[in-house]
Amino acid sequence: LETNLLAADKSRAPGDFENAGRLGLPFAGGIEDADKRARSLNSEIANGRLAMMAITGMLFQDGFTGSAWGDWSLYVDSPLRAFENELGVQSPLGFWDPAGYCKEDTAVDFRRRRESELKHGRIAMIATMGYITPEYFKFPGFLAPHLGLKFTDVPNGLAALSKVPQAGWAQYVFFVGLLEVGFLKQEPDRAPGDFANGGTLGVPNASGPIENEEARKRKLNSELANGRLAMMAIIGMFFQDGLTGSAYGDWALFTASPLRAFEKELGVQVPFGFFDPLGMSKDGDIGAFKRRRATEVKHGRLSMIACMGYIVPE
Repeated sequence: LETNLLAADKSRAPGDFENAGRLGLPFAGGIEDADKRARSLNSEIANGRLAMMAITGMLFQDGFTGSAWGDWSLYVDSPLRAFENELGVQSPLGFWDPAGYCKEDTAVDFRRRRESELKHGRIAMIATMGYITPEYFKFPGFLAPHLGLKFTDVPNGLAALSKVPQAGWAQYVFFVGLLEVGFLKQEPDRAPGDFANGGTLGVPNASGPIENEEARKRKLNSELANGRLAMMAIIGMFFQDGLTGSAYGDWALFTASPLRAFEKELGVQVPFGFFDPLGMSKDGDIGAFKRRRATEVKHGRLSMIACMGYIVPE
């Protein structure tokens, strides 16, 4: 098949073979309508991408549990079991540690990482709100009266960094430093992120803790989940702002993007557009792009067949 019936032809689009037509059937006819053909080819690429993720997950699941539809409880040798009852272990991923940081961890290592996760998540939630709020509200009056700088003069997003006076930044650093070393100091006999002076919603000296154990666990899990989402969100906002020059930048503003050479190719779909986080296509090499696309289509087709091969015998 590789060297004859499905031999690649450089004069044809990646994955398009002279001897194969609709659904890959040998010598079957193609789709004449251009719009329908583009839609079907985009669907094939999207389904192939999903299938590549799916079959990889099935293979790992089978290898770890000894069953094609393995239950996590069958993987009794997992080093992650030491932490599977911790806060933040939520469906559908369970205890998610793809980089394997915790497989050699002690309880002390895990605690240190959980403290960092909570702190970064809380800061990220505040930062995300700090990006959103100025779009709808800014304080009246002056931020720096001696400079004639009003709050309304400060732009949203990264551009604000150059507008805030140095004395203002010094106040921020001093204030946060006081919180870190004094008011919100972590104590070894308290849970990660739990401070004697911080109550409900982190309000200083507010009521707390929550007495109902189930309600408390649910809210702490929610905080971790929302913090994780906020860390992703604020990083996305930073990149969007840096690339487009606007806190809520439109992709159309990033005119210098080398990815524009491929943004009208098949497989460029919402919400990601042309998704190339590793920058493999930033050199604009058409030949390299076609080679990767041919590989992607082939692997996607094989993965779709492999997924069906896992499912059908059930």
